[in-house]
Parts: sequence; structure tokens; C-alpha cells
Amino acid sequence: MSTSTVEEEQLSTRRERVGWYFYDWANSAFSTTVVTVFLGPYLTSIAEKAAGCDGDACDDAVIRPLGIAIAPGSLFPYAVSLSVFLTVFVLPVVGAVADRSARKKELLALFAYIGAGATAAMLFLTGDRYLLGAGLFLIANISMGASVVVYNSFLPQLANEEDRDRVSSFGWAFGYLGGGLLLLVNVVAVLMKDSLGMTTGEVARYSIVSAGLWWAGFTTIPLLRLRNRPVVVDPAVGAGTGSVLTDGFRQLWHTLKSLKAFPLTLFFLVAYLVYNDGIQTVIALASQYGTQELGLSDDVLVPTILMVQFLAFAGALLLGWMARRIGAWKTLLLSLVLWTVIIVIAYFLPGGQAVPFVALGGGIGLVLGGSQALSRSLFSQLIPKGKEGEYFGLYEISDKGTSWLGPLLFGLAYDTTRSYRVAIISLLVFFVVGFFALLAVPIRRAIEQAGNTPPVKL
Repeated sequence: MSTSTVEEEQLSTRRERVGWYFYDWANSAFSTTVVTVFLGPYLTSIAEKAAGCDGDACDDAVIRPLGIAIAPGSLFPYAVSLSVFLTVFVLPVVGAVADRSARKKELLALFAYIGAGATAAMLFLTGDRYLLGAGLFLIANISMGASVVVYNSFLPQLANEEDRDRVSSFGWAFGYLGGGLLLLVNVVAVLMKDSLGMTTGEVARYSIVSAGLWWAGFTTIPLLRLRNRPVVVDPAVGAGTGSVLTDGFRQLWHTLKSLKAFPLTLFFLVAYLVYNDGIQTVIALASQYGTQELGLSDDVLVPTILMVQFLAFAGALLLGWMARRIGAWKTLLLSLVLWTVIIVIAYFLPGGQAVPFVALGGGIGLVLGGSQALSRSLFSQLIPKGKEGEYFGLYEISDKGTSWLGPLLFGLAYDTTRSYRVAIISLLVFFVVGFFALLAVPIRRAIEQAGNTPPVKL
């Protein structure tokens, strides 16, 4: 038995690691079924009903959540933007508590069940209750981000540095499979809605509820298999005062201060935040663009999103193969060029035609998985040895807690012009700025600055 295998077995058992994978399987249903596919169009239809209009007749209509006049079509993008903005403040607190708590499993359960419960409560999202829908989504999306921070904090405790990427990749793969499987079931329900005697809106509502039940049900597996571990105190921070929150913030402050010694790592992280904001916005709002601007039905939209889910596997493999030949940095830059092309094509897509939209969805799927996978692997080379947990924690907070400008810009663009085409083309700024920011990173010097050896091809 190899030393690596012995060390891994000392950290965790295969049973525990499989249990950890299942939380990705559980929560990915929320991302695919709720955020990516059903909630945007459904909540928009609820808001339009509250405004007393329907579809094309809504150009001048407004709703007034909290007394603020907005277009019904801007409600979901604004809700996404607000929820992600709020996580900027929530996730550091959650990360601080998780780092200093010996009860991570209980924290995971708390946030997972709050999020799943809020999702399942959308069963009552009927009539013109758009405020109920927006409020439940805020709770669910913030809880989702918080639970993922706790979930990821288990990774350094489950696998050593040599095996961590493999274990992390298995979890990511499980997530795509779980999210895709439930979405497949919901696709079948959409296609059979007439046989089931249900309207499109009813299928959407029950699909959203099914994601909450799936999330809650499969969360029990990691809760049964994961085990809590003693808190490991960072010697540079000290033993602490005994307060989980206070000690956790001291740890977070120490991590942030250490970034000053690695400015190029910080520069890469800023570039990532910019282009990732664009990627996350496209994922969250693609279905709303397809239904509201292109006039496509769920019979076209949902199978396309399902196709994207599974093509992300092929995309990750394809761009990974390319990275081995020309380097990860160059491949990632190429992926941002492809994202820019995708946005331009989306702007010019003809309305009411399924084939061009499906073809564009295939392009999104191929570039999606690869751009996310290469971003993480490239960032891992910019981390000083021995600080992987701290820096990946900051990476996760950045990923989940700062992708709010894209939905905000999308909502503002639509609110101002009442054109979804203008709203989608406005997202170009994230990919263009992100491309040039990433291009400006001297990646070989950045890796050396972090104390690591650069690969031959970058």
C-alpha cells in the first residue's frame, strides 16, 4: 500500500468520501431545476399577473415591491442580484464559524434544510404572490451558498494534497449527474403535461418543489456518513478567545492580510471574479431570455438546459485535453473568447426558432464545464503550499458571494430599455474586461511568486 493511500485512509474512509460527494448530488438540483430553468420564467409570470398584464402587453407595466417601481421582467434578475450581494456579508461569517467549530455537520444540516425548506415552500407560490417567491428565493439562495462553504470546508479533512483534486472532481461530477437526473425527470413532466392534465405553470411549480425535496432527502446521506473533527488552530493566529465568531474573523483577517504578499494571486482572483460574474449570470438568466425574448416554450427550453448540463462533462474533458497541449492559461483565455462569441450570437438569435437556440446551448455546455474546471486548477497553482484550505475558502466565498453585478446590470438594462436583447448584450463587459484582466496576469511569475514550479506549458 502506498504512503498516499495510507495517509488518505487516515484522513477519511471511502464511505465518508462517498457521503461527501452526495451533498453535491443533493444541492445541484437547486441550481439546475430552480435557478437555471424554472424559477425565472415562473416568477416573471407571477409578477406579470400582479401587474395586470401578460407577455407582450407588459412593456409599460410595473410592480412595486417595497414601494419601488420595477418592470415585472426585472424581478428575478434583481432577486438574484440581491441574494448574491447579501451572501458577501453572510458567507465570511459562515466560513469563520465553520473554521472554528467542531460541529460542521450540524452547520451543514442547518443551512441545507433551511434552503431546501424555502424551496419546497414555493408550493404556495401561486396567483400574484411575487413577493413570496422573491423572499423564499432569497432565503434559499443564501442558504445554498452558506451550506456550500461548510461543505467545502470538509475537503482538506477528507483528502491530502495529492488526492484532493481527485476527490473534489468526483464531487463535481456527482453534482452534474444529480442535477441532470432530476432535471431529466422534470423534462419528462414538461413534455407530458397534457397527459398529466397540468398547465406549464403547474409543472414549473411542482418541479421547483421537487428540487427542495431532492435537496433535503439526499442531504441525509452526507449527514449520516460525515464525521465532525476537532478544530485545528492556526499557530499564526493563535488559540483564540473562545468565541467562535471572534476567532473565526481573526482567522479570516489573517488570510486576507497574507494576500498582500502575493499580489499576482490577488490579481488573478479579481480577473476571475469579473468573468465568473458573467458566466453565472448567463447560467441564471438563460431560461428567462429564451422564454421572454425568443418566445420559446418549455418543450424546447428545458431539454436544451438538460443538454447543457451533460455537455459540461464533455467540455471539461475537451478543454482539459487542450490545456495539456497549449497550457491552461491560454485555454482559459480562449474559453473567454468563446463566451464573448456566444453572447454576440445570443443577441442576434431569431425569435421562435428552436434549432439556433439548441445549437447555442450546445456551445454553452462545451465551454461551461471547461472554463470552471480550468479556473480552479489554475488558481490552485497560485496558492502557497500549506495554505490550500484558507485560499480555496476565499475562492469559494468569492465564487458564491460576488456574482451579483451581472444580474444587476441585466435587470437595469432591461428596466431601462425593456429589451432583453440589450440586457443580454450588456453582459459582454464581463467577458471582455475579464479577458484583458486575465491576459495581464504574468502567470508564470505569479506561480513562482507563490513558491510553486510552473508547468512547461501555460
